[in-house]
Amino acid sequence: MAAKAGDNPDSLMALTTAFCLRNLRRTMCYLGERNKLCLRSDVFLPSEICDKLVNTYMELVHMDSNFEPQDGFFQLFSDPHSTRLTRVQLREDFVRDRDLEAIGKQDLIELHLTYCNNLSAHSLRTLTRFRQTLVSLSLFGCSRIFYRKGGAPLACDEEEEEERPASRQVPDTDFSFQGFNRLRLLNLGGLPEEVDAEALLKPLPALTSLDLSGVPLPKAAFLAHWKERLASLVLYNVDLSEELINTVVELGHLRHLDISRERTSKFKMTRKILTAIVQGLVNLVSLDISGHIMLDNCTVPHFEEAMGRPSIEPCKSSIYPFQELKRPLQFLGLYNTTLCNVTHIPAYKVTGSKNEDQVLNAIEAYTEFRPELAHRAINQLFDIARIQHCSQLLRALQLVIAALKCHKYDKSIQVTGSAALFYLTNTEYRSDQSVRLRRQVIQVVLNGMEQYQEVTVQRNCCLTLCNFSIPEELEFQYGRVNRLLLKILEPARQDESIQRIAVHLCNALVCQVDNHHKEAVGKMGFVKTMLNLIQKKLQDRMCDQVMEFSWSALWNITDETPDNCQMVLFCQGMLGFEFPDKQELHRNMLGLLGNVAEVRALRPQLLTPQFISVFSNLLDSKADGIEVSYNACGVLSHIVFDGPEVWAMEEPLRDTVMDKMMDAIQSWDVTSRRNINYRSFEPILRLLPQSIAPVSQHWATWALFNLVSVYPSKYCPLLIKEGGIVLLEKVLELQTSHEGTKDMARKVMEQCENFKEDPMETTR
Repeated sequence: MAAKAGDNPDSLMALTTAFCLRNLRRTMCYLGERNKLCLRSDVFLPSEICDKLVNTYMELVHMDSNFEPQDGFFQLFSDPHSTRLTRVQLREDFVRDRDLEAIGKQDLIELHLTYCNNLSAHSLRTLTRFRQTLVSLSLFGCSRIFYRKGGAPLACDEEEEEERPASRQVPDTDFSFQGFNRLRLLNLGGLPEEVDAEALLKPLPALTSLDLSGVPLPKAAFLAHWKERLASLVLYNVDLSEELINTVVELGHLRHLDISRERTSKFKMTRKILTAIVQGLVNLVSLDISGHIMLDNCTVPHFEEAMGRPSIEPCKSSIYPFQELKRPLQFLGLYNTTLCNVTHIPAYKVTGSKNEDQVLNAIEAYTEFRPELAHRAINQLFDIARIQHCSQLLRALQLVIAALKCHKYDKSIQVTGSAALFYLTNTEYRSDQSVRLRRQVIQVVLNGMEQYQEVTVQRNCCLTLCNFSIPEELEFQYGRVNRLLLKILEPARQDESIQRIAVHLCNALVCQVDNHHKEAVGKMGFVKTMLNLIQKKLQDRMCDQVMEFSWSALWNITDETPDNCQMVLFCQGMLGFEFPDKQELHRNMLGLLGNVAEVRALRPQLLTPQFISVFSNLLDSKADGIEVSYNACGVLSHIVFDGPEVWAMEEPLRDTVMDKMMDAIQSWDVTSRRNINYRSFEPILRLLPQSIAPVSQHWATWALFNLVSVYPSKYCPLLIKEGGIVLLEKVLELQTSHEGTKDMARKVMEQCENFKEDPMETTR
C-alpha cells in the first residue's frame, strides 16, 4: 500500500538529536561540581549539530510536557573551542538574560528572538558581542529588552531583577547598533515608542530587510537612507501618512512591501496611492495591503470583470492599479479587504476570505508574527470544514497544527484551532491522514488541554480525541492522556457535556489494553475518580450517561487486575452503593463485581447477606437479555467455588443459592448474542475440573458453549490456545459433574474440532 502524504519518518538526525537531549548525562554530558551540567572533554560539536541541538531543545521545552528543561543547558555552548553555534532561534518567556550571556562567545550569524519577554537591557549588552558576525537579527515582541529594570546597574542579580515591578523599568538609551556592519536582516517588530527607531537604525549601513511592525514612525524620511539596498520592508500596523508613502515609493529596490494592518486607521487606501506604489516600485514581487479600507473605487465594473475564466494576467486585472504591473506578483495580501472578492487578481498566491485557498494562504502567511489575523483565518477554515468541504486537507491540517504549536499560550488560537481540528479529523477526512499527521494532532490537542483549564478548549480537545481509534491511536501518549482526563473529572461541578465526553474517553481507554496499562492508570487515581462520580450521581439521584460510563470504566479497569479490584473495595465504593432502579446499569455493575469475585483474597468481602441477596435476586433479571442474570451467576460461581466452610451466613443458605443458580442457567438461550468481550478464558477455566461446586462448573461450561457456538472464529482459537480442551476432558471424567454439564462439554469440544477442520473458518 502506498504511503500517505506526510507519512515520511523523522530523519536520523532528528531522532538522534531528540534522544541526546532527553539523555544528556548518558550521551554528551556529566555532572560536575555543585551538580552543574558539563560537556564531556572529548566532545567537539560542529555548528550543524549545535544549531540543531539548541533549536530542537526549544521545541521540546514548549511542545513536550514530558521533557525536563535542563538548568544550565545554554552553558554547554559557552566554549567555542568545543561547540560552534551559528543559527539560533529562541522563543517565549522561557529564555533569560543568563542564557544569552552563556553563548556570548559564539560567532552567531543568525539570532532570532521571538516574544522573549524576560530579556532585559542586560541582553542588549550581550548582543554587542555578536556585532562582528551577525547577519540576521530578530527581536520581534521582545519589547522589555530595551529597558533596564528599576534603573539598577546592569550587573545586578537576575533573580532580584525579576522581582522588580514592571512599572519601575526605564528605557535603555545607551545601546546602539554601532559596529553591526554585516547586519542585513533586522526585525524590530513591537519596538516600544520610547525608543527612537531612527537613532537606533542609523549606524546600520548594510540593511536589506527591515521589519518595523507596530513601530511609531513620526518622521519616516530616514528610511530613504537605505533606498539603494532595501529589498524588504514590513510596516504592519504602522500608522501610514502621506510622507511615509512618499518615502516608501522612493525605495526603488524593494521586492517585498507590507503595509497591511489589523487595527482600523484614519488613513484610507486610494487608487492613486496604489498606482504610485506599482509605478514607483518596479521590482515588486510581493505586496500586502490587508486590512485597508479602500476610499474610492479601485475595481472595474462587476459585469465587465466577471467575464471569462479567472486570470492572473495584469492586463485583465479587476483592480485598476495592478493593470500596470509588468508581471503577476508572487504574493498579494488582500485579507480583510473587499478586493479579495474580485475575479481577476494578478498574483500567484493571494490572502483573503473569498475561498479556501485564500484562507489557507492567510493562515500560512500570518501565523508566526500575526496571531490575531491567523486566528480569524482559522475561524474561517473552521466554517469551511464544518459547512462545506475542505479540499486541501493535508495542507489545512499542517497549518492548524503549526499555528497551535507556535501559539501554545494564545487562548484565541487554541480555541479556534482545536475547533477546526475536530472537523478536520472526523470520519469524512480520515482516510487521507497518515499515522504521523494524526499523532501530531494528538500532541497539540494534549498541549491545549494541559495549558488551558477553560471550558471551550477542554471541550474542543476532548471532542477531537473522540475522532481517533481508542485506545490504539492514543496508546503512544497513554499515561498523559489519562492523567489529563482525570484532571478534568476532578472538580465536583464540572461542565456536564465535558464530564460526559471525558468519562466516555476514560472508559474507551481502559477497554482492550494490557493489564500493565490498567494498573498504571489505577495508580493515577482512576478508580477513585470514577467512584467519586458515581457517588455524586447517587447523591443527586441522577442516573445518566456519566453514571453508566463510570460503571463501565470500572468494569473494564478491574478486568484481571487485582490491585484495581482492591482499590474499588478500599475506596469503600461498594459499601455505599444503593443499586439504582435503572436495570441497564446492572450489567456494568455486576461485570465489575465479577472481576472482584475473580480475586480470591477479595471474595470474603462480598460474602455478606446484603450482597449475596442482591446477586441472588438478580438471577431472575431479564434486563439486557441474559447479561445481568449471567453476570450475577458468574459472581456467585466464584463465591461458592471457595467451598461450604467459608460460607459463614445462616441466610441465604449456600445450597439454596446454588439451586437458584442452576435454575437460572437452564432458563438461558444458549444461542444468545452477547454484550461481552473476553480477552482470556482463565477466570472461567479455573472453575472447570472441580467437585466442590458443580454449579460453578456448569456455569463455566455453559459460558464456553455459548461463546464458541455464537462466535466460533473468535473464541475457538482462544479456548484451544489456553488449554481448555484438556480441562473439558477432565470434566467428563469427574463423577460429580452433572450430565447436562458433560453434554455441553462434549459439544464445546466438538465445535472446536469442527472449527479446526474447516479452513474457511480459520481464514475469515
